[in-house]
Amino acid sequence: MTNEPSIANEPSVIVQLPRDGAVDRELHAYPPPSVASGQVVLDHVRAGADGRLEPPEASEIVMSVLSPEALRQPSEVRDAIEQAPEKRRPLMIIVEAAEELREEELAVVVDAAERAHRKVIIRIMADADWEA
Repeated sequence: MTNEPSIANEPSVIVQLPRDGAVDRELHAYPPPSVASGQVVLDHVRAGADGRLEPPEASEIVMSVLSPEALRQPSEVRDAIEQAPEKRRPLMIIVEAAEELREEELAVVVDAAERAHRKVIIRIMADADWEA
């Protein structure tokens, strides 16, 4: 038995997403099992006038992908999280745009975060239908 505090009841992954965007509406209407169980929590962030989230400030960005589908590579996600420097800031995965976020993508990040005993934020910068 270790003296480390248990984080079993705390979420291991936080999804930051534009409030009232397509992904927000989809996750609210049809929450995947990891969201329904509390392993993943949603953090609704006000988007800028252009519909995009501002760049993050206080996180260690360990991975940046164009879409959530790239999160389906368990070894790449696990390596990015496990090789992150030991710092107190949460780790962040930037997703440039998403139409939806599926359980198969969330499960990979949850597994990697729990294995590494780290909090991970998935920040969805914009809906997939966002245009520059």
